[in-house]
Amino acid sequence: MLMSRGSEFRNRVLAQKTVWSAGAYDALSARFIEAAGFDALMTSGFGVSASFLGQPDAELYTMSENLTVVRNVVSAVNVPVIADIDTGYGNAINVMRTIREFEASGVSAVIMEDQVAPKRCPICVGGVEVIPMDEGVAKIQAAVEARRDPNMLIIARTDVVDPAAAMERGRAYVAAGADMIQPISKCFKDIDGLRAMREAVGMPLSLQLLGWLEKLSADEVEEVAGMATYALVPLMTVASALKENLAALAERRSTSGLPRPVTGHNSFIDFIGFPQIEELQKRYLKTA
Repeated sequence: MLMSRGSEFRNRVLAQKTVWSAGAYDALSARFIEAAGFDALMTSGFGVSASFLGQPDAELYTMSENLTVVRNVVSAVNVPVIADIDTGYGNAINVMRTIREFEASGVSAVIMEDQVAPKRCPICVGGVEVIPMDEGVAKIQAAVEARRDPNMLIIARTDVVDPAAAMERGRAYVAAGADMIQPISKCFKDIDGLRAMREAVGMPLSLQLLGWLEKLSADEVEEVAGMATYALVPLMTVASALKENLAALAERRSTSGLPRPVTGHNSFIDFIGFPQIEELQKRYLKTA
């Protein structure tokens, strides 16, 4: 049974009945995530930048470009969609417009980080610069004020790597109205650190399962998280398969013996919805 994009999603997350999701980078990957049976999906900024621009995750795309991808994803699936909105694309006033635009797209939650804009991907660089905590608080307050639908979750991500500082910011962001807190993987080293963070902020955590976090058991994740996302597995799976098959194809000039299996034509056209379109054409496009 599909989860509602509204209050059902919010209630489950905040009750820490962990929502499991995977990272989409376009509408097709979103369709596959839904078909696999995930509770929800997250549009990954890392993935969107790679897929949409062929560029690294350095906030090179604009708010409207990200929004275009998110709208297509929301339209393509029925499960809740969580949007990565990077730094909110500016100061607190810019954040207010960003929130309203993404809310209007139909997302169930947004994730906003406290980096200096333009952001840098913390899993790809040695360190990142964060804004002062009071500025981060103001941006969360502005986001909460701009939100019209109280069911849409505002997830505050803090990119500080000192555990004490992360807990301090997490508490401040919750006080400012954030519904969940998301620490980055570099901040803590083990499940005990995440337990301490969960207790400190008084809210379920949002976790992107990267690095050492991927080694946690499902039970450990569910002990601290309201939402857990395999953010990059879909993108990296496709990247690996494309790289291997295209290299073989370029070398051999033949589809025979490709290293990775290829989806059959008939099964793909069924998955993508050609039979439904054909039925609609027969119903509405009357021939003379």
